[in-house]
Amino acid sequence: MLVSRCTALTYDPARLHEPEHATAAALVGLARRVTALTEEITLLDRQVTPIVQSAAPRTTALFGVGPEVAAQLLITAGDNPDRLHSEAALAHLCGAAPTPASSGRVRRHRLHRGGDRSANHALHTIAVCRMRYDPRTRAYLHRRIAEGLSKQEILRCLKRYIVRDVYTTLRADFAALTA
Repeated sequence: MLVSRCTALTYDPARLHEPEHATAAALVGLARRVTALTEEITLLDRQVTPIVQSAAPRTTALFGVGPEVAAQLLITAGDNPDRLHSEAALAHLCGAAPTPASSGRVRRHRLHRGGDRSANHALHTIAVCRMRYDPRTRAYLHRRIAEGLSKQEILRCLKRYIVRDVYTTLRADFAALTA
């Protein structure tokens, strides 16, 4: 709505030295750029969706995994999936591997802050989607809250669990591609 209003603004090119007309000209230019980029994003989304679904049908079938998330996970795995020898390797690569952060008698873990941050964001997207809409994940969430874990700790555990699912399906998708 704001973009369409900015596109409809009028200004006098001969009066661009006046702040009102200069501002209107800048807003019209930005609005046109936003419109063009939105159309380009829509076109690219339509192109990438069938490619990702044909390359990784099992991965895109996972709950909470859309084409963009699956594409990011495929990019993270790379063209040499054999380097991911275990789900722990994928978790470390995605920044979802637990790192000890204990102090005294309190035993805690936090997420590894290294790894591919975009892949970690993809896992976060899956986790949030599952926490909202997946009954099994919601039951897990309530159980872990009852155990005294914070939402951040539960999210860390959930990301690691998601990596297990993703690793299994990615391996199956890569095996189907090479077969």
